[in-house]
Amino acid sequence: MRCTSSLFASIVLAACAAPTAADGPAAAAQPFVLGAGKPVDARADEPHLRNVRQLTFDGENAEAYWSHDGAKLIFQRRDAAMPADQIYMLDLATGQQTRISTGTGRTTCAYFQKGDRRVVFGSTHHTGDAPPVVKLTGRGYEWAVHQEYDIFSAKPDGSDLVQLTKTPGYDAEATVCPVTGDLVFTSVRDGDLELYTMAADGSNVRRVTNRPGYDGGAFFSHDGKQLVLRSAFPKDAKQAGENAQLLTQQIVRPSNMEICVCDRDGGNFRQITRNGAANFAPFFLPGDRKILFASNVKGMEQAAKTGDRSAARRFNLFLVNADGSGLEQVTNSEEFDSFPMFSPDGKHLVWASNRYHAKPGETNLFVAEWVD
Repeated sequence: MRCTSSLFASIVLAACAAPTAADGPAAAAQPFVLGAGKPVDARADEPHLRNVRQLTFDGENAEAYWSHDGAKLIFQRRDAAMPADQIYMLDLATGQQTRISTGTGRTTCAYFQKGDRRVVFGSTHHTGDAPPVVKLTGRGYEWAVHQEYDIFSAKPDGSDLVQLTKTPGYDAEATVCPVTGDLVFTSVRDGDLELYTMAADGSNVRRVTNRPGYDGGAFFSHDGKQLVLRSAFPKDAKQAGENAQLLTQQIVRPSNMEICVCDRDGGNFRQITRNGAANFAPFFLPGDRKILFASNVKGMEQAAKTGDRSAARRFNLFLVNADGSGLEQVTNSEEFDSFPMFSPDGKHLVWASNRYHAKPGETNLFVAEWVD
């Protein structure tokens, strides 16, 4: 499930089963080769980011995630000529972009499967060529959770498309266990937005979370033992009731979501952030002792001081220890920064940002060397 500062729309367990033969061996990370994009100025107030490069230059580009060999990114993109997001692959050596999804319907949340021989993504193309529409209420920050979404697997060239989920309602936000290839995803199949896991072929579906309100946007730790996710923490019972009612209209209001961590089977569930803002897109740093995530907490503070509600659209990246201590702001753009992911070797970070846009509202992909 995606979010940009210009378009607030859908952006997103048992022990991991043994990988199937189709998964193949895990692809080894290659020496980093980067010819895509162009260098842009780094900010003096962002010391963790060095040798920054802009990778895309128009439209809305978001949720870029690395292949296991470190050579490519998979991401969702929409330009002015496209009615909705589609899934693309970017070759980091050449800059070449290749569309993977069908070009119809609406797509979200793509990820490389183990071995890089296949990819997964959410799509609505099987329900019709036109992108489905959810009418948002216009009252506050909202995401659409289209009931038409299902999760598909395909080869990186888009061929051999296989539908993995077939239950009624929203199934999306799939990411992959780097150890075994299992998927974790978000589904409304039991009446609420919860986390589930399944094998790479869609079998062995198991529920992970079981608490009122949205749980989603999860990623595995590098050792495959934990999940980091965003989870709804409404301020009071009234807000919780409103959230439940909105879900019947395929709407999520993510204004109060916190970063949480749990074991891969849902046990040991614990809250990491407690700032009352919109926190999402968490990802473990190598070693799984720290978490990088996006939050509009500074934007909310700015809005409260100035009365400018648009300031709440400012999202920055933050770093926090896995026990909730040591919070540190990583990016300082006055606009939108989100969807961070570390390269397989842990030396580079990719994220999406509104910085350096050619037109208002554009969101592009950036990569930088990570300075610990």
